[in-house]
Amino acid sequence: MLLSIIIVNYRSTKYILDCLQSAGPALLENKAIEWIVVDNDSNDDGQNQIESLFPQVHFLQMGYNAGFARANNAGIKMAKGVHVLLLNPDTLLPENSILNCVQRLAASDFVACGVQLLHADHSPQFSGSYFTKGGLNHLLELPYWGKTIKWIANLFSISKPSFIQVEKEIKVDWVSGAFLMVKQTAIQKAGLMDEDFFLFAEEVEWCSRLGKIGPLCLFGDITVVHLIGTTYSNLSDKTGLQLMISNHVRVRKQYGVFWFILLLLNYTWAVPYAFIASVIMHTIKGESPFTEMGYLNGFAKNVNTIWTMFPTIMQGKKYFYKLL
Repeated sequence: MLLSIIIVNYRSTKYILDCLQSAGPALLENKAIEWIVVDNDSNDDGQNQIESLFPQVHFLQMGYNAGFARANNAGIKMAKGVHVLLLNPDTLLPENSILNCVQRLAASDFVACGVQLLHADHSPQFSGSYFTKGGLNHLLELPYWGKTIKWIANLFSISKPSFIQVEKEIKVDWVSGAFLMVKQTAIQKAGLMDEDFFLFAEEVEWCSRLGKIGPLCLFGDITVVHLIGTTYSNLSDKTGLQLMISNHVRVRKQYGVFWFILLLLNYTWAVPYAFIASVIMHTIKGESPFTEMGYLNGFAKNVNTIWTMFPTIMQGKKYFYKLL
């Protein structure tokens, strides 16, 4: 078996059907490729719909909402391919994109790869990145304090380490989990995805371990459409809390206690900084100084929640950080 393609489903049946349809009969019927859909207890008719239209797909039911890492690990454990592709359900596959990618990866010294992801209008989308020491790039999305850091970074000509558009082939530190192809030999050495993660940052941490086995790359001349390819940036709601927790856990695992504490202290400082800056900015504009108070109150509550989980993250023991 050349390749096992794993798609995690959580109430995304329509997207999966469109994804499989876009693959075309040649790829679906290729005996060297297997398709595995892992369902996170969607509680819908997705399994019947998928199996009736695409009987070649193996369907695995987790029985609970296990998140991205655990569901993919379950798929990897049953995969027979010498290569594994983690594929988002909301992707569309141009002709030969999968085959070209696995053939390129197999013939290379890379242990894992991604491709150039495209938005629905075929404009380029974030596909991979370099690491920023200590995960300090997470500070850029902080309200007001992030803008100040960006201004300081621009003074020193420090650029954001992600790639929006890639031509041909480039080495990277980590690859977007929307399309992440990995050699099984590398997985056997680096281990599976870390099951402490529920959502966000799990592929980044995994790539940090894969990168110790060998290099990773993006094949920029191979494209795949990723329909919902937006970076979540609302730090005031429950999804924002999940993002913040996952990023702090990833930094603790990858870089250690010092960088984790430094990151959390910056998030904490950002709370009063944002409140003061918001009042000043809106007052100068002649607007109500309380315009952003709802958002900033939500952000402050989320930062407080991270502090309540501080001992657990510090200890580094196994824990399922599921907050959604």
